Amino acid sequence: MTSHGLDEFAGWVESLMRQRGYDIDSPRGGGKSRMADEAGVHRAALTRLLQRQSMPDLETMRRIAPLLGVSVRDMLIRSGRVTSEELPLTADLLPPSDWQPSMEDFARWLGVPEERMGVFIKVVNQFLEPEEEGEHGGDAAEAKRAARD
Repeated sequence: MTSHGLDEFAGWVESLMRQRGYDIDSPRGGGKSRMADEAGVHRAALTRLLQRQSMPDLETMRRIAPLLGVSVRDMLIRSGRVTSEELPLTADLLPPSDWQPSMEDFARWLGVPEERMGVFIKVVNQFLEPEEEGEHGGDAAEAKRAARD
């Protein structure tokens, strides 16, 4: 991490601390001590960060993130330790909202072997309410026919 990156990250943390009411500007404000106590971390870890001496470790980030109102993900990305591509949001991993997974998709996600797929679909369909054929694009009806064969 460059000193510029550390300086930028520390400035961001300082801003968040001020927004959350931690007095870090007056000599006896007690903001660093209060945050350290609330987070259960050493005051020295916060002091080193705010003095631009070192980046906090993962455990310190994990403990102070909720107090700052941010996610650990945001802290890791802002610190330069990972990129947003390396740590995608869950929503980035989801398929399009109009996509309807098939029974085969669910079976594959659960690790059902191909040779057991028909039995899996047949058993699952016994627990589902009967659907009108074509109601959901025909996938359910098609899966039921495949299970019967």
